[in-house]
Amino acid sequence: MTKFLLVVIPAFLVVVISILSVQNAAPVSLQFLTFRSIALPFGLWLGLGLAAGMVGSAGLLTWLTGKRR
Repeated sequence: MTKFLLVVIPAFLVVVISILSVQNAAPVSLQFLTFRSIALPFGLWLGLGLAAGMVGSAGLLTWLTGKRR
């Protein structure tokens, strides 16, 4: 069951991002305090955020499981 969820959840997220990126193709610029990013399509920002979250989670889980040994 775990392997099934490891395939289904990322596949579902890819489908959702694909639909959102097709519907929102206009470039957007993100702003935080005084910093402003370059204008990229909304779907690309979602994909980058998802990828960063997956890499960060995997790194954190690897670090936590390595600390216990």
